[in-house]
Amino acid sequence: MVKEMVRVLVTGAAGQIGYALVPMIARGVMLGPDQAVILHMLDIPPAAEALNGVKMELVDAAFPLLKGVVATTDVVEACTGVNIAVMVGGFPRKEGMERKDVMSKNVSIYKAQASALEKHAAPNCKVLVVANPANTNALILKEFAPSIPAKNITCLTRLDHNRALGQIAERLNVHVSYVKNVIIWGNHSSTQYPDVNHATVMTKDGEKQVRELVADDQWLNGEFITTVQQRGAAIIKARKLSSALSAASSACDHIRDWVLGSSKGTWVSMGVYSDGSYGVPAGLIYSFPVTCEKGEWSIVQGLKIDEFSRAKMDATANELAEEKSLAHSCLE
Repeated sequence: MVKEMVRVLVTGAAGQIGYALVPMIARGVMLGPDQAVILHMLDIPPAAEALNGVKMELVDAAFPLLKGVVATTDVVEACTGVNIAVMVGGFPRKEGMERKDVMSKNVSIYKAQASALEKHAAPNCKVLVVANPANTNALILKEFAPSIPAKNITCLTRLDHNRALGQIAERLNVHVSYVKNVIIWGNHSSTQYPDVNHATVMTKDGEKQVRELVADDQWLNGEFITTVQQRGAAIIKARKLSSALSAASSACDHIRDWVLGSSKGTWVSMGVYSDGSYGVPAGLIYSFPVTCEKGEWSIVQGLKIDEFSRAKMDATANELAEEKSLAHSCLE
């Protein structure tokens, strides 16, 4: 059976993450080796020439799965008919800027893009917000695109999830594919809570609990958490540029699992619209453990939450509630 063509939008496509992401999509990393795609790339007018350069390179790479490229600075043209939207474009925080200034810029960007997606995207378009503040940008987009189902608007915490897997694998000196079911709770910020209480590692004697194998609660409740929380800042310090390759790769992981299904017995972290699960206030975009099947995500239910975890989960929810209020004040 021939699969229908999928149109994938990448905003901020001339930027670092966009430049790393579009060849991955064109190569089938996001949607599989048998899924033909048309890429829609959007950026701001000052980046139009650079965007055209990215289009030229996509043509030069002769990707068999890439059936067309739309490179534009027009938001309506970019959003027309798209099945998947990866929102990488946003206003970055600059030195001397207050949080509210950044929020205000992003609220206006996401309000405009929400309106274009709602009017022009394909029905059942799936949206992934990458640009920071990712959770709150996704919430603004949801509020200004009321006809897009809430379950179709998500934000990226898979990068944090993958960072947590990587730290555990390095600590235990095992391959990262043997580690599973870490959880990122909450905000894609330094208050996120990387939780290993339900995580396991495949050993020659079967699956073992991460806590049992690491056997160092002080590290797991301290340095491990702060390393994952602050990994983005550590990469900026080392590269003098923010994470691009890993962000692009995890965006592909997020969409691939959402569309094609997560592995059986494994959950992943996604920022999704809270329904009140685990005592998280409804109406926030909050990172939960989810499984994906047939294009739908479901929050993993029934996990035991200890006192330490509860405090961390509440702290990151409180930050998201503050961000939501700040974003709403920018609209007044």
